[in-house]
Amino acid sequence: MDVTDEDFRALADRVREESGGSPACEDLLGTADTEVLAAALVAGERPLWAREIAAFRLGCARDPRAFEALVLLLNHRDPERCVAAAYALVRLGDPRTARAAAALATNSLRTAYALHPVRLLTALRAPESAPALITTLEGLLAPGEAHVRVALACVEGLGALGDPRAQPVLRAALAQPRLAAAAGAALSSLTYRTSGTSTPATS
Repeated sequence: MDVTDEDFRALADRVREESGGSPACEDLLGTADTEVLAAALVAGERPLWAREIAAFRLGCARDPRAFEALVLLLNHRDPERCVAAAYALVRLGDPRTARAAAALATNSLRTAYALHPVRLLTALRAPESAPALITTLEGLLAPGEAHVRVALACVEGLGALGDPRAQPVLRAALAQPRLAAAAGAALSSLTYRTSGTSTPATS
């Protein structure tokens, strides 16, 4: 993996600080041996930062052994770990990823951690993406709903995906002041796509 990659540098800076400058951290960041990384992923008594490095690097190397660890990290309470996991999952290209992300996004008990699964589903543009975003958004339209960032990510994702099945839930989102602008933009995008007209360029 290219160590000049910005996302890898961000992860490296974070785990170096978390590890307290551990030589083991530098070893995992520097090795090109996927077997060493895979061993770190399953070894007992390894700190979370070590497992994260191993999963991230294996994922970016398209090694399927990273899949389960990356899915767990995608739903972590630390947003930075979620971002890194989503980045690696896209590059891993595992066919199970969309289904796993959809399960995380639609789990009503974990809505507080659904932002990055929702964004990952948008990036994947998989058959599971639009139905999962629709389901998640439907559960977030109640008055006083606290997870506005997740709802907004669903609205924006549905606009980007362009699936006409999203029109009813996007119309419902228009009634929410904090979602109305994004919902209107998403509906406009859907209208242009379904009519076969390109969205006009803005000046």
